[in-house]
Amino acid sequence: MEEQIKGYDYGKVGQSPVSIAELELLKKTVLFTAEDEKNLRLVGEVLKDQTNEVLDLWYGFVGGNEHLLHYFGKNEKPNMEYLTAVRARFGQWIMDLCNKPYDQTWLNYQHEIALRHHSTKKNKTDGVDTVPIIHYRYMTAFIYPITATIKGFLSKKGHDTETVEAMYSAWFKAVTLTVILWTYPYINENEF
Repeated sequence: MEEQIKGYDYGKVGQSPVSIAELELLKKTVLFTAEDEKNLRLVGEVLKDQTNEVLDLWYGFVGGNEHLLHYFGKNEKPNMEYLTAVRARFGQWIMDLCNKPYDQTWLNYQHEIALRHHSTKKNKTDGVDTVPIIHYRYMTAFIYPITATIKGFLSKKGHDTETVEAMYSAWFKAVTLTVILWTYPYINENEF
């Protein structure tokens, strides 16, 4: 699946300015543990056949809010090809978040995602002409909907309440961690 996703360049991007040591401190700060890694793998198993439904929900949320849909077009008209390309990568991000090791390759790709939201590289991957940046405020604000909406999907496979809560907690920590990394280009030098 990965090879067929337009613009999915995992393992083929530049070096993140965030070091592995800094990533480890961020993980420590959000209380991300080996148990969370295990629970994220379970999240990946639970979500692998529900990814399209998750994306339908998230895209419905974006599409239902003009101020968010704005970032996928220009002059108030969304670019449907761009929305489709981003959707495929967003689905792969779900699986990567759950299944890839949080190593240098993963860290590098998080920085690539960051650049693609920022004016540094927004629109370049897909060669589109849409607004030039996704504003920082929506990067961080999106943590809540991406987290809150996942719980219903996690409970669909018959796991007990404690396991669902553990998966949900791991997901929340992982989303928070990645969004922190995605904000790097928005922060003044030496302030990240």
